Amino acid sequence: MDARFLFDPRLASRRQFLADCGVGLGKIAAAALLAEQTSASASVVAPRRAKAVIHLFMGGAPSQLDLFDAKPALTRYEGEPLPASVIGDQRYAFIQPDAAVLGPQFPFTQHGQSGAQLGSPLKHLAEVADELCIVRSMHTDQFNHAPAQLLMNSGFSQPGRPSMGSWVIYGLGAETRELPAFVAMITGSGISAGSALWSSGFLPKSCTGVRLRNGKDPVLNLNTPPQFSAPGMQADTFGLLSELNRRRAETLGDPTVASKIQSLEMAARLQTSAPELLDLKEEGQATLDLYGCEAEKPSFARACLLARRLVERGVRYVNIFHEGWDAHSDVKGSTERNCQATDQACAALIRDLKQRGMLDDTLVVWGGEFGRTPMVETNPALGRSQGRDHHPQAFTVWMAGGGVRAGYTHGATDDFGFHIVEDPVHVYDLQATILHLLGLDHERLTFRHAGRDYRLTDVHGEVISALLA
Repeated sequence: MDARFLFDPRLASRRQFLADCGVGLGKIAAAALLAEQTSASASVVAPRRAKAVIHLFMGGAPSQLDLFDAKPALTRYEGEPLPASVIGDQRYAFIQPDAAVLGPQFPFTQHGQSGAQLGSPLKHLAEVADELCIVRSMHTDQFNHAPAQLLMNSGFSQPGRPSMGSWVIYGLGAETRELPAFVAMITGSGISAGSALWSSGFLPKSCTGVRLRNGKDPVLNLNTPPQFSAPGMQADTFGLLSELNRRRAETLGDPTVASKIQSLEMAARLQTSAPELLDLKEEGQATLDLYGCEAEKPSFARACLLARRLVERGVRYVNIFHEGWDAHSDVKGSTERNCQATDQACAALIRDLKQRGMLDDTLVVWGGEFGRTPMVETNPALGRSQGRDHHPQAFTVWMAGGGVRAGYTHGATDDFGFHIVEDPVHVYDLQATILHLLGLDHERLTFRHAGRDYRLTDVHGEVISALLA
């Protein structure tokens, strides 16, 4: 024991006291860590169809009735309430159950050999319709934005659980050391559930998503400060810090110190890898035009191009959160604006991945947290008219590449788009299917925490085999 601590107990921390008394915090921490973790390798199943995921999350919830789920009956019933037998006991936050029907705001046409029906704002996506696996029978348990976004991205409606990207990294590990294995980007007007959507929760912190920001400095504090610019100074500083952290980790046995060391080492590597990643000028004007973006101007399109570059460099999971689809008013204008910002880039991402031979093993997922009502939302007190409220009973997502069934539309809703009548897919089923495509068994990918085994899908979910190629 250090003699200083015998004479001046104020110098001893609780950890030092336990370690020097022979109890050994290192042993306690190691035992706790072993008790909480299970072997992620046991969850890997064969064959793996996808090795990376690009999740295009449309925060706010797009209107499936105006983009993917054509319902001519809504035109016939427009201005009238839905039959009481359809509404049942459903209640809404901003509209009454007897609210009038709002018809489709755009014409639908069939596209490709698959005959996929798409609304007119999706003119670019229509050109790659035969690559899409459209799921029109999604449903969720949550009605409000933040809980529904959390459920879709973490399998639980409250903050604190690991995100889907974190579970993937925990199960498969990283493919590159030069970039984070899990990256998140935000475009549009922010995201309701915040950073919990890419948090690692109780999983190791190395599984946390790293956010790339939209400003001129996507990675904060990446450049070397002027006071450390002298030759060799930064390297010497890093070396000293690494040695001090290593000694502290050995002394205390605290796993958070090891996580901090990993974070610092990644930050150091990003000083070299990030500038090259973010330099979109090397892509050429043809690629920038394909996505509809400028090399240095933040946009959803630029984020999609960055996502392709990230996956190309070994990043395992990329989330792009585009908020702005919450059309409580003017659903037509809102949908047009959001499609103008996202449609070209979504189609370009599919084309670009395919022409580079990457689509077969990169899974692209598009969708929001729930759907929109077939009834109109109009509230003069709130300045709202011609909108649609939240609708958890039915919504649409689409996927492409990564082993999904191309040119396929799954599930169906009733004549009003209110209830699912064929092949329902819950959020947990979608999560189970995504993990399966990555070669992971959602029932075996577990982590022991607080005395029980946790998993992304909790006690729910099944792989939807009809969605697989």
